[in-house]
Amino acid sequence: MDITYVYTRKRSEFGRPCCFSDRPATIDVDIQPDPSMASALVLRNPVDTAVQHTSVMSEHEVNTERVEVESRGINHMEGGWPKDIDPQSVEQTSRFRKKVQKEENYISAVMRLGALMEHYVKQNNAINIYEEYFVDDEEPEELEEEPPSAKTINIISNLTSLFDVPLPKRDPNITKRTATCLSWHPDTCQKLAVAYSSLEFQRKVKDMSFDSYIWDLEKPSKPELVLKPSSPLVTLKYNPKDSHLLLGGCYNGQMAYWDTRKGGLPVEISTVELGHREPVYGAIWLQSKTGTECFSASSDGQVLWWDIRKLSEPTERVYLDITREGLLENALGAVSLEFEPTMPNEFLVGTEKGIIISCNRKAKTLPEKISSTYSGHHGPVYALARNPFHPKIFLTVGDRTARIWSDEVKESSILSTKYHCSYLMDGCWSTVKPAVFFTARWDGVLDIWDFLYNQKEPSLSMKVCDEPLFSLRLQDNGCILGCGSKLGTITLLEISGFCTLHRNEKTLASSMFEREIRREKVLESRLREMRRKERSKPEHQEETVEQSPQEVFERVRKEFFEIIEAERQRRVLQETQHLHGQVPGMGQTTSHSRGSGGGHGSASAFQVKNHHGEEEAALGEESQLSKDKEEEENTAK
Repeated sequence: MDITYVYTRKRSEFGRPCCFSDRPATIDVDIQPDPSMASALVLRNPVDTAVQHTSVMSEHEVNTERVEVESRGINHMEGGWPKDIDPQSVEQTSRFRKKVQKEENYISAVMRLGALMEHYVKQNNAINIYEEYFVDDEEPEELEEEPPSAKTINIISNLTSLFDVPLPKRDPNITKRTATCLSWHPDTCQKLAVAYSSLEFQRKVKDMSFDSYIWDLEKPSKPELVLKPSSPLVTLKYNPKDSHLLLGGCYNGQMAYWDTRKGGLPVEISTVELGHREPVYGAIWLQSKTGTECFSASSDGQVLWWDIRKLSEPTERVYLDITREGLLENALGAVSLEFEPTMPNEFLVGTEKGIIISCNRKAKTLPEKISSTYSGHHGPVYALARNPFHPKIFLTVGDRTARIWSDEVKESSILSTKYHCSYLMDGCWSTVKPAVFFTARWDGVLDIWDFLYNQKEPSLSMKVCDEPLFSLRLQDNGCILGCGSKLGTITLLEISGFCTLHRNEKTLASSMFEREIRREKVLESRLREMRRKERSKPEHQEETVEQSPQEVFERVRKEFFEIIEAERQRRVLQETQHLHGQVPGMGQTTSHSRGSGGGHGSASAFQVKNHHGEEEAALGEESQLSKDKEEEENTAK
């Protein structure tokens, strides 16, 4: 444990500063010898004397009795065979082992150590350190599960002015601003840093303040510290390694950090030219050895890495270009950012187009840094959060739904909520239960979902305020939830029924996620098979599809007239044979008369229909039928 104490003193208490400079040697005093005083000179041996006067000091040391600790260990290694012995040969090793066991040194050492070992074995067997003394007592019953509930414990909405007059304002300023980001103190959880800004497009208020605040929950009447950035803060995060440091992203694209021990002014601010060009919606500290590295994402399509010891320029940058051309013109604007310390090379970015981009920082080229994309939302992805129990599972909040994704499935989400009547603005996982998450809605309602019990409806819905909810942040203990609204009201809720991890709950959640992942993989394989079949269609089908409508019409028209011409020639030939009186035999005559009659009737019907209509065609068919009947009767006679 490191104990540090910082002593501060004003510069004026040190006195006037000394300014030294180099100059050549000069003679200040030159005393000439006086001959009249030569007779009074007495030669003496040189004597060295010294006089010092200081206060008597005494030094005392006090320390508690220190426990002396001694480390002991035993190491056993198999091996150490001579060079002429092959360790892999069982015969050679057993022969050498028998030879050593017959030596006098080995026998004496075993006899000497055997007595000592026997003493400690008996001592160990004398007491059973694993004995259970209270076996007969009944096991304590499990605590009854509390019903899901949430109650308001504090509302940070009023501020006392310099004259102790209560000011009924949600934000400590006349102009109402949105609580865009919340960040809990990593150690005490009694302090809450809130970033205030107005994100409405082209809304420029003359007297709008740029200040953001750190609130002490025990004294919510006024902020503990006022942060004064150069532009309104959109995001604000505590450093998990050093709780005195805060990182902020500004509306004008600048990055700044504060040291609470040095006041409300930023210690250092990035330059406008080399930073972001649009508001910084995401800023996260990296888990580095120094604790000074961070990275940020903005709606200008860039992800920048920084070191707060030198904020003049970023150390690295990535363009969110999903075409993998590495162009800023094609980059998608980022509105959310997520990073998991256990996966130091990967991070997720939620964009304005509803696409989630998975990036790899250690890739060599800019196009390779875009690992994969996930498409599922119809609007901006306002929140991204990885599951604290299953890092490969992450939550996204956008448009009117919240979706759960897996790194293994790229085509679609594995779980999702229903479509709500209002937009969802933020969301976060529970730090205690693996299948519980929270969502904030535009109509001021907080939804608590538990997918282990119900995936269609939230387990608890609570109307927090009449204004839209904009941001959420849960304490590490999972019991206190902070909600920020569009008008700057910070509502603290105490959550009951979602703060205890029950038996086998983590296993059940893992099984649920794995089941949904397998289902989505099966659907993906079927979809790929269908696409493959579409691509492997026969060539003649593709040619048919590729023909223009005019070509198809001309081909059908040509085939139609060819059929008509062939039929006309056949019927003319039959009529010619009938007129020449070709009567072969009885059976042939009957056959001929039917064939000629049918052909003649059909031909006459076709010709009459073409010239005079359907009625005349029918009359032609009836007359031809009567002629055929008379010919059959004559043949029978």
